[in-house]
Amino acid sequence: MNGTMIQFFHWYTDGDSFLWKHTQDQSQYLADLGITAAWLPPAYKGITGGYSVGYDPYDLFDLGEFDQKGNLVTKYGSKDEYLNAAKALKEKNIQVIADVVLNHKAGGDELEKFKVIKVDKEDRNKEISDVIEIESFTKFTFPGRGDTYSNFKWDFTCFTGVDYAEGMETGIYRIINDFGDGWDNIVDDEKGNYDYLMYNDIEHRNPFIREELNHWGKWYHDLTDFDGVRLDAVKHISPDFYKEWLHTLRANTGKNIFAVGEYWAPGELKLLEAYIDATEGCMSLFDSSLQNNLHAASKDPDYDLRQIFNETLVASHPDKAVTVVDNHDTQPLQALEAPVETWFKPLAYALILLRKDGYPCVFYPDLYGASYKDHGEDGNEHEIFLDKVDAIEELIKARKDYAYGNQKDYFEDAHCLGWIREGDDEHSGCAVVLSNKDAYHKPMEIGKKYAGKLFYDFTGHLQDKITIDENGWADFPCPAGNVSVWVAE
Repeated sequence: MNGTMIQFFHWYTDGDSFLWKHTQDQSQYLADLGITAAWLPPAYKGITGGYSVGYDPYDLFDLGEFDQKGNLVTKYGSKDEYLNAAKALKEKNIQVIADVVLNHKAGGDELEKFKVIKVDKEDRNKEISDVIEIESFTKFTFPGRGDTYSNFKWDFTCFTGVDYAEGMETGIYRIINDFGDGWDNIVDDEKGNYDYLMYNDIEHRNPFIREELNHWGKWYHDLTDFDGVRLDAVKHISPDFYKEWLHTLRANTGKNIFAVGEYWAPGELKLLEAYIDATEGCMSLFDSSLQNNLHAASKDPDYDLRQIFNETLVASHPDKAVTVVDNHDTQPLQALEAPVETWFKPLAYALILLRKDGYPCVFYPDLYGASYKDHGEDGNEHEIFLDKVDAIEELIKARKDYAYGNQKDYFEDAHCLGWIREGDDEHSGCAVVLSNKDAYHKPMEIGKKYAGKLFYDFTGHLQDKITIDENGWADFPCPAGNVSVWVAE
């Protein structure tokens, strides 16, 4: 079966222990639809306890089990509810993709004194102070958990930098430690060196940290039996660390754990390719270049669709590309806001779901819809409504049932793309036509084996049926500004 992942949450997913129970309830629906993997949000306790989305991790070993940061459970539910959700997915042959945040920690329990150098926020290689002593919350003792699962306690030697200094202005303070001369070397040189992102930045060169994170990875897998990992903020982490961590995880579990990294660099394909090279292909990456193209195409009705795959990871490294239309960072009111406009989303999903290259990931609000309120950059509160994408269920099912076999492209028109999937020994194929302007008819050859057969539009957009001629050709139509997927009766 063609693999299809879903990001089963968004930034504004309901709290009050909703998500884990919802995941369990929806597992059969997702399986019937053709979803083969579910990326779940960070399951561990964050700095804001029961309100944390999960990207401000406090205790990796607290999956909603211990009374810490003001709550026993996380935003999404309890440890038992999380394990039940994972079990329900796996019983439906849906892989569990765990969200792994190993770049930083937040919410230390105690202040410590240590020496630092303050650096320029826009050029972290530029020092703007002498060596000074500060106090910051870098001591993690986990009083609610104690030594359960791990007796390791974090202190300032576990971090490269902090953004908080007691009694002083906020800034970026590089910690003086024994594990490296300055920031860790990484692929991305944005802001001089982008090792530091936020909170307490983890020092991956510390051998005790690597040992603890290797222990945690095995513990987490043994508990949940996850099948893959989504790795947060990899552009801020040395490739050497993840090469070692993933190798150890796969060796410890005896499984070829799938991994996809979040290296968000819209329009910067060379940076994605450099990270793949630096990590020796041990992980896939989200195709932020393609997402950027989809966003641009949705904002411009005159966009030349023949350029949609230019400078994308799915074109240059199709076996390493996880393709997305939107995610929790690109959705409206987020820092990396770059949503694909509603009218274009059926076209965008056809482009990632029905072609032979890439591993597509569906975004939760595009399947279920969503509404939420938050403050925008203007400081005002905005209410956002995200509608379920037109024909999204049909497009996912078409991938499951029809998008197989050789692919032939018909990309001669700037505003109408078409392609054929010929099918294989177990699946009949399909013909896909999409337009970002007027209604079109696209002559395409699907093959003589379909001669005389009636085809219908699986999306339901068009009601008339068409007949394949004796040479395997037909004139396949699509509606204006939308997509049609033609399959045999």
